[in-house]
Amino acid sequence: MSNIAKYSVTEHLRDGSTAEIRALRPADETAVLDALDQTSKQSLQRRFFGIKRHFSDKERAFFMYVDFMNHVALVCEVENPERRMIVGGARYVVFEPGRAEVAFVVIDAWQGRGIGSILMRHLGEIAFNNGLRELTAEVLPENKSMLAVLGKFGFRRDGNRDPHTMHLTLHLGKEGR
Repeated sequence: MSNIAKYSVTEHLRDGSTAEIRALRPADETAVLDALDQTSKQSLQRRFFGIKRHFSDKERAFFMYVDFMNHVALVCEVENPERRMIVGGARYVVFEPGRAEVAFVVIDAWQGRGIGSILMRHLGEIAFNNGLRELTAEVLPENKSMLAVLGKFGFRRDGNRDPHTMHLTLHLGKEGR
């Protein structure tokens, strides 16, 4: 496991609130499941291409136990009046040397505050620093907010492997995006 497993930075969201962007920890499982419970069916559909509320042991292990080399996962954690809570997450998974697929989710109540863009910026920097040269994403055409975030970072449409999704690619440059 690399030192990315200890990654932690403080960011300010568009609304002025403070968030911690940090590496996912195995101990976050309950908080991640709580976040998914607060996510609408539409947002889950956009992330998992289906409404997914329950995960098998194998799926939970895949999502929660990352090696921070070929599988990197970050979360966005905020302080609310009751407790700290995870409100979003992003990850990349290397599928061949130098190339990885990215995926994001932000709970509905926290969408529109810049979390997706902040997570993408950090994930892109980590990917570049880990020697990746390309990031890809599969996005549903109706997911306009995710398309906007990825477009802002330079992702471009690259072929049409599946008629129901858009395949986007970002070639990493010296800035990590």
